[in-house]
Amino acid sequence: MEVFQVASEGVGMQLAFIWRKIREPLIVPMLRAAVFICLSMSLMILVEIVYMGIVICLVKLFKRTPEKRYKWETIKDDVELENSNYPIVLVQIPMYNEREVYQLSIGAACELSWPSDRIIIQILDDSTDPTIKELVQEECRRWRNKGVNIKYEVRDNRNGYKAGALKEGMKHSHVLQCEYVAIFDADFQPEPDFLCQTIPFLVNNPEIGLVQARWKFVNANECLMTRMQKMSLDYHFTVEQEVGSSTYAFFGFNGTAGVWRISALNEAGGWKDRTTVEDMDLSVRASLEGWKFLYLSNIQVKNELPSTLNAYRYQQHRWSCGPANLFRKMIMEILTNKKVSLWKKTYMVYSFFFVRKIVVHINTFVLYCIVLPATVMVPEIVVPKWGTVYIPTIITLLNAVAAPRSLHLVVFWILFENTMSLNRAKATIIGILETSRVNEWIVTEKLGNALKDQDSKGLEKLQFKIGNRIHMSELFVGFYLLFCGCYDLMYGKNYYYIFLYMQAIAFFLLAFGYVGTFVPNS
Repeated sequence: MEVFQVASEGVGMQLAFIWRKIREPLIVPMLRAAVFICLSMSLMILVEIVYMGIVICLVKLFKRTPEKRYKWETIKDDVELENSNYPIVLVQIPMYNEREVYQLSIGAACELSWPSDRIIIQILDDSTDPTIKELVQEECRRWRNKGVNIKYEVRDNRNGYKAGALKEGMKHSHVLQCEYVAIFDADFQPEPDFLCQTIPFLVNNPEIGLVQARWKFVNANECLMTRMQKMSLDYHFTVEQEVGSSTYAFFGFNGTAGVWRISALNEAGGWKDRTTVEDMDLSVRASLEGWKFLYLSNIQVKNELPSTLNAYRYQQHRWSCGPANLFRKMIMEILTNKKVSLWKKTYMVYSFFFVRKIVVHINTFVLYCIVLPATVMVPEIVVPKWGTVYIPTIITLLNAVAAPRSLHLVVFWILFENTMSLNRAKATIIGILETSRVNEWIVTEKLGNALKDQDSKGLEKLQFKIGNRIHMSELFVGFYLLFCGCYDLMYGKNYYYIFLYMQAIAFFLLAFGYVGTFVPNS
């Protein structure tokens, strides 16, 4: 009788009836399990971030600088030997239609302070635009006329993308005389003394296979989105890379602003294009061969953050999907390796990959954008305050402390990171399951001096125009959060609606493209 009575009451009553019937036997157990799993992952992240915080404090307290841990001596000029005491260094700059930045990177590489007969610069140009190819080639000719040993290299296809270009570059005969290879992406501008500061560590310490420098962002203050990126990356470079270098002599190569020992690169199997993170792939394989890595935080290389929303989304997809897919491919190889210690293998599998590359992305989205909002409609589920307030606060503060000048933006940073977690979580799952888009490679758009060349009145920091398309996933999650916020305002007792409304607005802004820098077409 109840069913027939409800059927005559309308759609609203019917939905309420269905909700009452499935909530107790189905929704409550599922949501309780989800809360338990998410809180467990939050504890894993908390332990990881506290551990790294303790390690970095001890490193700073005991001043365990690279010069104290490894031998370092400048390479001195010798009248009799002339320049032969300087090792021959290969500098590789992979490019793809880099109209705005090619002059900056080529110029910086050609001005490196190193004997001209002991350095070879390769411009690995995969550009498909004939005009840009001609511009890059002309720039190479200009520097070659100044006495720089610069080589313009092209190939017939783009197989393997960046990894394919780097691999092809290593096949040339002139590479055989080189001992080290420095790699810079097209928007990176090393200081003239870069090689003088990094190469001595490799020369004097034969166990070191890689020296990585820090990134310095030239456009960090361009818009709010670049400020948020800087906050996240400052933690990566200040804490994660430093901890890996100081305690395990292992971290993920950032793909640029680093110098490899060519023998280490070759022993690891060279460049492979099986994932979109060829740099991390090479790092793991080289580390499993016993090579040590060194991170130099005092050496900073200028580069550009993606300042348009689409460029940042594509970059984050690659950075999230690639590591998850690499974890899938290499976990057994890491576990069965006999050349490195059990402690180092545990760090690589659990800390480096599982917690930082998988758990963080999935938990951030599922807990704060799905599970926690859902609990406002299921009063039977009570999330403890330590899981909703204390742990997130500690994690946020320990992350944000790496960028103390941006602490006043921490609320915006939280909302932005939660919003981007949808894109990262999807990419992580794609990488783990190895489904469509797993090998998607879209070069991050770089603006270089384009913004400076435009009339300042023609630029908008926020794009108040609907772009080429609406991001439907973000729009859907925004409406979900808005609904949960309204429900909590009317019936809840936890005051979650304050957070839910703010997070919903953040999702709507991103869904309609009101984030980042807008570059006019004219």
